[in-house]
Formats: sequence, C-alpha cells, structure tokens
Amino acid sequence: MTMTLAFDVYGTLVDPMGMSRLLAEDAGDRAEGVAALWREKQLEFSFRKGLMKVYEDFGVCTRQALRYAMATHKLTLSEERENALMAAYLSLPAFEDALPALKSLRGEYPLFAFSNGGYPALEKVLGHNDLLDQFEGLVSVDDIKSFKPDPAVYTYARRATGSWEKPLCLVSSNAWDVIGARAAGLLAIWVQRDPNKVFEDWGIQPSAVINSLSELQETLKNL
Repeated sequence: MTMTLAFDVYGTLVDPMGMSRLLAEDAGDRAEGVAALWREKQLEFSFRKGLMKVYEDFGVCTRQALRYAMATHKLTLSEERENALMAAYLSLPAFEDALPALKSLRGEYPLFAFSNGGYPALEKVLGHNDLLDQFEGLVSVDDIKSFKPDPAVYTYARRATGSWEKPLCLVSSNAWDVIGARAAGLLAIWVQRDPNKVFEDWGIQPSAVINSLSELQETLKNL
C-alpha cells in the first residue's frame, strides 16, 4: 500500500528566517532577533486563534506578529514598508535540500503540501522556489477554518489527500506539528535541521528523525 507524504511548508520547505536579511534595513543588528520573534508570534497567534475559534487567514497572523515583533524591539514601520515585507514573505527562500528531495520522491509517493498558510500564499511561495509542480495538490487549513495542531486539521488532511485507507505521513521540522500529527494517528517524520533543537518530551515520539530532507527517501523505506 503506497504511503502518502504531506509536507509542512514554513520551516520545512521554505525558511522564515530568510526575512532577517530584509529586516536588516529596518532593524540593523537586531534583524535576526526580530525575525525569530516574528516567527514565534506568528505560530502563537495562529494557535490561539484556533483555540478561540476566531479563525483568520495565516497572513493576518503573520502581519500581526510582525507588528508585535517590531514594537517589542521599539521599532516602527511605515505602512508601505510593512506591506513590502508582507509581500516579501511570499518569496521566502527554500532550503537547499527541498527541491532535490521532492524530485527524488515524485512518482514514488503521492506528494502534498500541507500548511497553515492559505492557498494564494502557498502557490506563490512554492511557485517562487519551483516547488509547486512537485506536488499532486495543496492542503490548506483555510478549508476548515482552524490551524494545526487542531486534530480536525489532520483528519481533514486524510480526506483531502485520499488517505483514509492508506498511511499518511507528515514531514515537518516543527516539533509541535509532528506531535499533533502523531496524536491524531498519522505517521510523522521530524526534520531536525538544528542539532541543538530539542524535541518536546510529551510521551509522543516521531516516527523517525532526520537531519535533512536528503535522508528522507532512505528513511521512508524503514517505516
């Protein structure tokens, strides 16, 4: 039975910290700190909105998180500059291992991108990096108006990818995403890009751990 692969996008295929280079214009030597807080709050805001049942598009969370990160660092942006940064977020750089890994797996497994991002944003950021054509389809939480790690989102991914009767495996560099998928009954591979990253001790383990997407093809053979 062929396994279906669902790839997280932000943090797994494309690098949100790629914004730090652009933020240097606005934040100087604080750019990396602003970028890291931006990403942290983007996720936190989406989690909270999911719990509160006040869904807003991931782009809204991203903009609100940018404003928070700038304010925390006592920095300001003009409306024009804020819009420019938000537009640039649609062109985040892909990790170097993303495209080669997808090309090697295409045809062997059904491949889907599975994200908290909305469809227009996913099409732009994946298309910008020549990743879009590697997938059979995209799965966005926008369809059910919640966010990962809501169990309903992973259940929806099963339906959207046609994986009710066959295994669905999430591939993600986000430990919270892997835990959410495992708790919902999916297989999940953690991409530990940073060797110093610690997987949260929740008593829920990833199906496998890899350091790069280049290891994925061989790892899948042993699941």
